[in-house]
Amino acid sequence: MNSSKKMHFEISERKVLLRIFDVLFVLFGLYCLSFVSDFNYFHFSMTNYYWIIVLTVYINVFGAIFEMYNLQVASNHFQVLRSTILTTTSTVLFYLLTPVFSPELPKSRLQILLFYIFFFMSLYAWRMIYVHFLASNRFVQNIILLCDREQVEELVLGLESVDPHYRIIGYINLETDATSEFEYKKVKHVEANELSKFVKENGISEIVVASQKTDGITADLYQQLLYLLESGKSIREYTQVFESKTQRIPVQYISRDFYRFFPFSRSNQNKLYLSFVRLLEIVLSLIGLSIGLAILPLILIGNVFWNKGKLFYTQKRVGKDGVVFKIIKFRTMVKNAEKAGAVFAKSNDVRVTKFGKILRKTRIDEFPQFINILKGDMAVIGPRPERPVFVKEIAETMPFYETRHIIKPGLTGWAQVNYSYGEKLEDSLIKLQYDLYYIKHRSIYLDLDISFKTISTILFYRGQ
Repeated sequence: MNSSKKMHFEISERKVLLRIFDVLFVLFGLYCLSFVSDFNYFHFSMTNYYWIIVLTVYINVFGAIFEMYNLQVASNHFQVLRSTILTTTSTVLFYLLTPVFSPELPKSRLQILLFYIFFFMSLYAWRMIYVHFLASNRFVQNIILLCDREQVEELVLGLESVDPHYRIIGYINLETDATSEFEYKKVKHVEANELSKFVKENGISEIVVASQKTDGITADLYQQLLYLLESGKSIREYTQVFESKTQRIPVQYISRDFYRFFPFSRSNQNKLYLSFVRLLEIVLSLIGLSIGLAILPLILIGNVFWNKGKLFYTQKRVGKDGVVFKIIKFRTMVKNAEKAGAVFAKSNDVRVTKFGKILRKTRIDEFPQFINILKGDMAVIGPRPERPVFVKEIAETMPFYETRHIIKPGLTGWAQVNYSYGEKLEDSLIKLQYDLYYIKHRSIYLDLDISFKTISTILFYRGQ
């Protein structure tokens, strides 16, 4: 019998732990360094407290850019090493080059070397502790599902793929006319009258109700759920679990009563937030266009030799409130790429030229869209604008699709930094889930998260 309670951490809790202990371990390492050597570049006192604040900000910013808080990366030895090296190098370099907010540059190069080595060793030591301890099976959370039989595989894959510590080990079939048992991998079929016993024997910490039908929840099953809730077990609805784990809205499991399931973020109507964002968009657009003009000669040369056509490419897209506008891009495809009709772009698209691939991977092809942002057709962050022909096709088969048009489309967005290129309608559903999550939770914090992930996409050459 396994009735002992197992400790587990939610995804958000693990990310907070990573951020806090990244800073604490680095500060502790630098504190110890002052005792083992003649290190005086960084020292602790009440008069220089802002040194610690600046270092903390740098660690968190560069850690976000180099994916230190991506839990898949944080659980992989090689990727942890890579991210730690990049974060350490960037943080130390920027810290050394901002002496107004950090200590003055030391005269001895050995001081800089010691600062770098102890910074890296402290950060990497903590990350190895996380990999071998907090990311291990000691913190697995056992779950039981209450759902229809045909939902089991989809629900298990949908939840365990984003959180390997969230393990579904059993399910209760809520179909009233079902007679046969069904097991998917290690997910055991449990009879409804054995729920309490199964929960106790297997250390279940959470019961997830996924079925939209209520007929299967009998009076006996309801009493068992009530007893488990009173004994401290968590009972949650599937859409809530899915949203918190995947940071997507499961539109296929909710009705058209969307205000019940995702009341839109107040930021969508907050004039102060919108004015601040608009000011930033104008500043970023002017900077982006300046960079674009600086590299324009190189793009012109590359276009003449490899693209062999017009430099700019315009295309109709659907914007806020369904208004159609023309998006501007550097051309990346061969001439007459759609002579057979409009089709979804895909990875390794044969229509993309060799030079076009470089422009796409680095996102340089989208620099002209800063003109669209200045005109007000687009925002820096928001759902990517889709073509009218595809909007009509997708909206006919997918509920809530046109909801994404209540805000301006963006140069980058939550779907773009979390999912690959949409090659078919099924991909559009997943991207829609991310877009609706952004509309629901839109905030400065989420905008910053998208910004950092966009920088990661560019630095790691993942653009499409």
